[in-house]
Amino acid sequence: MEERVHVLLVDDEPAITDNLAPFLTRAGFKVSIACDGQQALDLLASGQPDLIVMDVLMPRLDGRETLRRIRQSGDWIPIILLTQVGESTERAMALEEGADDYLNKPFDPQELTARMKAVLRRVRPGMLPLASASILTCPGLSLDRRARRVTAAGDEITLTPRALHLLEYLMTHPDELVSRDRLLDVVWGWDYPVGTRAVDTRIAELRRVLKDDVANPRFIETVPGMGYRFVAAVEGKA
Repeated sequence: MEERVHVLLVDDEPAITDNLAPFLTRAGFKVSIACDGQQALDLLASGQPDLIVMDVLMPRLDGRETLRRIRQSGDWIPIILLTQVGESTERAMALEEGADDYLNKPFDPQELTARMKAVLRRVRPGMLPLASASILTCPGLSLDRRARRVTAAGDEITLTPRALHLLEYLMTHPDELVSRDRLLDVVWGWDYPVGTRAVDTRIAELRRVLKDDVANPRFIETVPGMGYRFVAAVEGKA
């Protein structure tokens, strides 16, 4: 019998844990619960789960500080943050500090399980998560996230800030089907007054600059009616 994935759910709201833990159990996960960051660290010291789902706003030790302490200890266990903050800069900071993904509250539990499975598919045990890597590379393409520099086929290319942010998110989520709404939320922010057509326009920009064939993509695949997928294998460097 296949061993169940062990998830540590960290949240100080009983309304969340009392409902989400049974849902995740029914979805096939083994679930442990911590009510704040310090309790989560104590549980990590006594046994290693496969994945952490953690709220940001908590007493004693919040999710962001807990995340920093886990990463500073050299532990690259996959972590998904739950946040009520809609600002794209706040989300970007969380990813830079080592989160593998995030989900805004309130959320659909089905969406959470989909994110959990996606994170587990791309995790490399004991290695830096792509979301925390400074340099992302795949055959024919390199993105230096600190310098905000993209190189394709050995030549540096110029992208608009939105297109660069879009490429960055897709490269940190390879082989994952990402909806237009999700990309709109990530790149523009939940309250930004644009529609999903803006996503298509920036995807077209990326394809044009990267010389990516829509019919036979090396980088970005369109999934009709659903969204986009980055199809190249991505490696990350610190």
